[in-house]
Amino acid sequence: MQFISTRSGMEPASFTDILLDGLAPDGGLVVPASIPQVSAAQLEAWRTLSYPELAAAIIGLYATDIPTADLARLTAAAYSPQNFPGGVPLRRVDNTLVLVGLSEGPTMAFKDLAMQFLGQAIPYVLAATGRELTILGATSGDTGSSAEYAFRGQPGVQVVMLSPRGRMSAVQRAQMYSLQDPNIHNLVVDGVFDDCQDIVKTLSSDIDFKTRYRIGAVNSINFGRIAAQIVYYFWAWLRYTDGTFSRALNDAAAAAAPPPAPGGAGGAGAGASQVDFCVPSGNFGNIYAGHLARCMGLPIRRLLLATNENNVLEEFFTTGRYTPRSRERTFATSSPSMDISKASNVERFIWQVLGEDFLAAWAQLGATGTLDMRDYLPEFGETFGFAASSSHHADRLAAIEWTYRTSGILIDPHTADAVTVARRLSDGVVPVLAMETARPEKFAHTVREAVGDVADGLEERLAGLLALPQRATQVPADPEAVREYIATHCA
Repeated sequence: MQFISTRSGMEPASFTDILLDGLAPDGGLVVPASIPQVSAAQLEAWRTLSYPELAAAIIGLYATDIPTADLARLTAAAYSPQNFPGGVPLRRVDNTLVLVGLSEGPTMAFKDLAMQFLGQAIPYVLAATGRELTILGATSGDTGSSAEYAFRGQPGVQVVMLSPRGRMSAVQRAQMYSLQDPNIHNLVVDGVFDDCQDIVKTLSSDIDFKTRYRIGAVNSINFGRIAAQIVYYFWAWLRYTDGTFSRALNDAAAAAAPPPAPGGAGGAGAGASQVDFCVPSGNFGNIYAGHLARCMGLPIRRLLLATNENNVLEEFFTTGRYTPRSRERTFATSSPSMDISKASNVERFIWQVLGEDFLAAWAQLGATGTLDMRDYLPEFGETFGFAASSSHHADRLAAIEWTYRTSGILIDPHTADAVTVARRLSDGVVPVLAMETARPEKFAHTVREAVGDVADGLEERLAGLLALPQRATQVPADPEAVREYIATHCA
């Protein structure tokens, strides 16, 4: 498997080559030169695999330069019972809605599942090559703690994580800022997440600086994380359709099925039980992984994209116009990990849609601030299977209350965005698998606002964490300030 850049300025490279760099040398995002296909027989053969075994099988389709035995060892360590004592469970809410429990890891967020793999794979590559790495990342709430827990104390690795001042929950801050490991560096940026992300892109595009200080990335711009996230979708579909959760799709569901995914030649999707996935999305990384899973042949009918009040992605998938917003127009919401107005990973999707027209279109976006893809809008739904809607604070509260009243399950506000949109866009026939984002303990204030005394005890579970001393360095929203910090502390 070879990887190329969306901006056409990178020589084809292997998985281990691109794993350490994140952003492509030309400033674009790394994408697979071709999408591997999964047959129906292969999909069925995976049904009995454990999560670590399935991860090794799927990631191995992309990481073809890592020996099979080594990859199996890496995924076994990443997804050990110690890291994920609850596994990756599916929980039924009602007859058509199921929650996929992605938040059973050490920081109680879905990003642990991908980050723990990188926490094994990156040191493996560093050891093999004798290199060291400074991981430079930006977080809107969960990526930071997931990365820091995955890499804390790892030899040869420094982690410099940028987070927006005042834009994360108390638990998210405590998980990051309480870490005292000398290789963990938390920089609090006077701005929003998009400012943090822009700084990471600026420094990662400076080839001299990147080379001198061995800069790499573990944000979802790193394709290694995307590869690990693809596993979620296969696991959830296999578990749902193994007889435990499955119910026969009636003729209406079969009639609603779209053509096979692009490039799939029928693939596993032909004649198989289809589902919809609903994904709360800010930076388009998790749902892009679902898009790749669908293109690989997994029987996904639709990918339902859920946004909060920062609904740039909803606008894109419903109007065909992509217009990122300024920091002043990026709202602070009760689902803060999605307070993003420049979705980095959407570049990968647009590249796939536009093909050879991509570079001209991307230049148009840079020049005008808007990318007009209205001519391609039908493809978003008919070919690529996307639908989108947004959720607001009142919707989140209602979704948390409804989910608890219906099933006895407490959910966090980001998952509530997914539940809101899943219920709004569901046809009541095809099952919807909603991707859980975080444990409710991380957002106890909002959960309590929704269900009152039912939420008592959530914060107390994390009282010890909240009481720990915290350390972080405040910096302006200026790449030069971060550049200076890295030069001083990570040389």
